[in-house]
Amino acid sequence: MTDVMRLTELYAPTLKEDPADAEIASHRLLVRAGMIRKVASGVYTYLPLGMRVLAKIEAIVREEMNATGAQEILMPALQPAELWHESGRWNDYGPELMRLNDRHDHGFCLGPTHEELITALVRNELRSYRQLPTTLYQIQSKFRDEIRPRFGLLRSREFIMKDAYSFHSSQESLQETYDVMSKAYGNICERCGLDYRPVEADSGQIGGSVTCEFMALADAGEAELVYCPDCDFAANTEAGACCAHPTEYEASAMEKIETPGVASIAELAEFLHIEESATVKAMVGKDADGKVVALFIPGDHELNEIKAGRVIEGFELLTDDEIKDAGLPKGSIGPVGLPEGIRVIADESLKAVSRWVVGANEAGYHYVGACQGSDFTVDQWADLSVVKAGDTCPHCGAVLEGARGIEVSQVFQLGDKYSKAMGAVYSAEDGSDQPFIMGCYGVGVSRTLAAIVEQHNDEYGIQWPLAVAPAHVCVIPLNVGDDEVYPVAERIAQNLANDGFEVVIDDRDERPGFKFADADLIGWPLQIVVGKRGLKEGTVELKRRSTGEKQDVALATLSEAMSAFRRFKRNNAR
Repeated sequence: MTDVMRLTELYAPTLKEDPADAEIASHRLLVRAGMIRKVASGVYTYLPLGMRVLAKIEAIVREEMNATGAQEILMPALQPAELWHESGRWNDYGPELMRLNDRHDHGFCLGPTHEELITALVRNELRSYRQLPTTLYQIQSKFRDEIRPRFGLLRSREFIMKDAYSFHSSQESLQETYDVMSKAYGNICERCGLDYRPVEADSGQIGGSVTCEFMALADAGEAELVYCPDCDFAANTEAGACCAHPTEYEASAMEKIETPGVASIAELAEFLHIEESATVKAMVGKDADGKVVALFIPGDHELNEIKAGRVIEGFELLTDDEIKDAGLPKGSIGPVGLPEGIRVIADESLKAVSRWVVGANEAGYHYVGACQGSDFTVDQWADLSVVKAGDTCPHCGAVLEGARGIEVSQVFQLGDKYSKAMGAVYSAEDGSDQPFIMGCYGVGVSRTLAAIVEQHNDEYGIQWPLAVAPAHVCVIPLNVGDDEVYPVAERIAQNLANDGFEVVIDDRDERPGFKFADADLIGWPLQIVVGKRGLKEGTVELKRRSTGEKQDVALATLSEAMSAFRRFKRNNAR
C-alpha cells in the first residue's frame, strides 16, 4: 500500500504576507508556500516540499545525463588553492571566489565550479586514448560570494548545480558529445515544463571558444536576449553578432556646428532633429600597454565591452580624468582631428555609412557630414555593439525580437585550456603525450526550480507542472473527523496513491477557504474537493490548478477522469 502524505504531519509552514525582501514572484511564492527559508543574504534552507521539487528536478537531470553515457561522481566543495594557481584562475576569478585558510594556513576555496578538481582527478587516472571519450558529472552545492545577492534562488551565494566534464582525443569527438549534451539539456528544460531558448553566449570565467546558454524566458530574468521569429537564431545580447542599421546623414560636405550644452547622443539627436541612429557614438579606452583607443559605434547602440576585449588586448574604458588627460573633451569626441597616436576602431555596420555625425574634439561642437576616407580614416573594423531587438538576424536577415531570460544551463567547449595549464595528458595512438580536449556542461538545479515558478504562477500562487510538483493531487475534505466526508476523502486519497499518484490529504481542522487558499498557494496540480453537498449527489469537485477549471465528477468515474493525468505521468517517465 502506497502512503498518503498528510498536511498535519508535513513541515510546510505557509505565510499570508510576502517577505519584505522579495522582489520577484519565485522568491515571494517559494517562501510563502513553505518551500524555502532564508538563513542569511543569499543562503537558503529547503523545507520538505521544496526538497521534493528539487529531488524531481535532480531525477530528470540524472536520467538525461545517464542516457548520454555520463557517469556520476561527487567531488568535494572544498578545493585546495594550489589547483587554482595551476590553472591561473586563483586571481583571475575575482572576489566572487570564496577563499579561506585552514589552521595550518593552507589556502582553500569553496568551489563555484570544478574544472580544476576534475582535471586534477583525470590526469592521474585516464592514461590512454582507448579510455576516451569519458564524461563525468556531479550534483552538488556551489558557492559564489555575490556582491549583491538578490531574487531569492536566482542570485544566491550557495546554489545547487549539476556540472559535467568530458574528455576527448579530438575536436570531432568533443563536438559529438557537445551536441548530445545540448540535446539532453533541451530535454531537461522541456520535461521541467520550461519555455526556453538555446542562445549564443559568452564563456566568461569558464573559458573556451564555443558555448550556448539555455534561457528560460521570464520578465524577471537578469539576462537580455534577442531571437529570430523566422529561424532558430537566438543570442544573449552580450554575445550575439550585431547587425545594426545606422542611418546615413545626407550632406555634401563636412560642416562644423556649435552644439552648446549637448553632451549625450539623445541630446545631439534632439538638437539636430534627427534619429539617434544617424549619429555616431564615441567611447575611449586603453589597451594592455596603456595606449589610447577610440571606438565608434552607431548612436542608437551600446558598446559591448566583451567584444571590445576580444579586439583589444587588456581593454579598459578610460575614466573621466583619463579622458581629460588624453586631451579629449567628453561628449564631443570624434574621429576627425584626434590627437596623434590614438587608434580608431569602428563598428562594422558603420562601414556602409559614408558621412557621420560625430564630435569635433572641441567642447560644444560637432561635425555633421564627416566623410570617412577623406575627413578621417578608420584603422580597424570590428563587431563592437550590443545586439538589440530591431537589428537584423545574422542568419536569415529577419528583424530580431527581444526578451528577458533566466540562464538555467550552459554548455561549453573548453578545448585544452585547463589540460595544458595543469599538465593533464593522455597517451595518443602514436605514443605521444597529448593534452585532453575538454567540454563542460552545467545545469543550475536550484535556478531551474526558481525559473519554473517564474513561468508558472498567478495571483494566487504557484502552478507546478505535474512532472516536478511536490505531489500530484491534494484531496481536500471540507469536514475533518466526521463519519461521512472524511472517510470518503481518505478512501479517494488511498485509491489514487495505490494507482501511482503522489497524494497529499489536507486533514487539518481549518476553514474551507483557508484550505483552498493554501492549495492554490502551494500549487498542487490537481485538487479534489470532498464535501457533504457533493456526496449527496455522489460527486466530488476536480480542479486543475494550471487553468482553474473545475468540474463535478461522479465518484464512480473519478478513476476514468484521472486517466489523462495518468497518461502524462507515464509518458513523462524516461
